[in-house]
Amino acid sequence: MGDSTTSIGLVTGASDGIGKETARQLIQNGVQVIIGSRNLEKGQRVVEEFAEAGLKCHVIQLEITDDKSVRDAVREIDQRFGRLDILVNNAGIALDRGPLSEMPIEDFIATFQTNVIGSFRVTQACLPLLRRSQKGRIVNVSSGLASLLNMTDPNSQYYHVAIPAYASSKAAVNAMTVHLARELAESGIKVNAVEPGLTATRYVSLPGAQPVEVGAEASVKYALIDDNGPTGCFFDRNGVHNW
Repeated sequence: MGDSTTSIGLVTGASDGIGKETARQLIQNGVQVIIGSRNLEKGQRVVEEFAEAGLKCHVIQLEITDDKSVRDAVREIDQRFGRLDILVNNAGIALDRGPLSEMPIEDFIATFQTNVIGSFRVTQACLPLLRRSQKGRIVNVSSGLASLLNMTDPNSQYYHVAIPAYASSKAAVNAMTVHLARELAESGIKVNAVEPGLTATRYVSLPGAQPVEVGAEASVKYALIDDNGPTGCFFDRNGVHNW
């Protein structure tokens, strides 16, 4: 079982990119982190890389679109740690390659299966463990592209970024965040959505993209909020973000 004085956190999709950096920063803040990785070998390499830097963490096989994988992962967390204090729903995909009207419906479905249903599946499965925590926190990694205001304001930096299936899925994540926060308010579990910003990863190499160290800041900040912190809100690294 985990040390009752040390927070235990699960980060999904943490074998690279923003998820990996979120895990690193949480470890540096004293959290006992579980790397959720659909490829166990890849996740193990992260554990080894972190160990070389003096950072200890754990890895678990987790494919968020698969019921059995999620059930097995949660069972293992329960057996090893007995609870969960932090869940960062970071895993996600973007399959947009052209106009929404021409997008293969299989790609649209796959986007929602991962970004929305997958995050919901993991959250629902982890709730019994989060309810055992004295400071349960759920962070849903969303996007500024999910903001309806950004989608409709010609002056927004996001207005001309056309990734509609991804944006739609993240807007659904935002709605899920609000309703789950309302439902869990009396339990003390806080649920927030965050916007990492345009971040340089192996999938993104656009001009002006910020390093992953910056992209992970919002996830880490709202995973570590105290009992007076907000719930049911949408933030970027600088504060409140437009819905």
